Amino acid sequence: MLVHGAWHGAWCWRKLVPLLVDEGLEVYTPTQTGVGEKADLLSKDISLETFIQDITDFLTEHDLHNVVLVGHSFAGISISGVADRMPERIRHLVYLDALLLQNDQSVFDIIPPEMVQARRALAQQTSQGVSLPAPEPSVFGVTDAEDVQWVKSQCTAHPLSTYESKMTLTHALGNGLPATYIAVTPHYLATTASRNYAKTRSDWQYLEMQAGHDAMVTSPETLARLLQELA
Repeated sequence: MLVHGAWHGAWCWRKLVPLLVDEGLEVYTPTQTGVGEKADLLSKDISLETFIQDITDFLTEHDLHNVVLVGHSFAGISISGVADRMPERIRHLVYLDALLLQNDQSVFDIIPPEMVQARRALAQQTSQGVSLPAPEPSVFGVTDAEDVQWVKSQCTAHPLSTYESKMTLTHALGNGLPATYIAVTPHYLATTASRNYAKTRSDWQYLEMQAGHDAMVTSPETLARLLQELA
């Protein structure tokens, strides 16, 4: 199961999914509340718990077990929450250049203060504090002209409340499940603290790949090989 990051939706896996399916893997790409094709549900009331519930509900509704759960960027938080609540359905956690939160942390607690200030100001200017407009695709490491046009046309505003709400975990981060952190180089600023933490986990695998932050867009073949090996 592939879970997208901020401003994205299921659409972002378009290049990757066929490569995994061709290898005989069953692939699911849920979209989080308030973004992508669910942008009409955007609300100041969306929290991290909303995002976690999106995925636990999807697992239950589709009766999925033995899942390799991949969380890109912001969705590292979502998959950590799912691991905390229903570890029995998960075989492996894959954090793809992802954010990691401990219990009672928010995203704004772990990213650089200047980035927090800028994002709050931008949200206020553009939506009275409800959401953050999507940055330019170049921020995600997307440089190919065709990909830039595609990503820019698909990205949607992201609920600011998910940056401010606190993570709730009743177990240690990862809940004892096998886990791999895949960092991209050059590094994405917002994931600095998370990458550094992942490196300290002796029970996790830490990998790096040359790609933009949106590795599923910029380097789908390389990412597909990595995920196939983990699956």
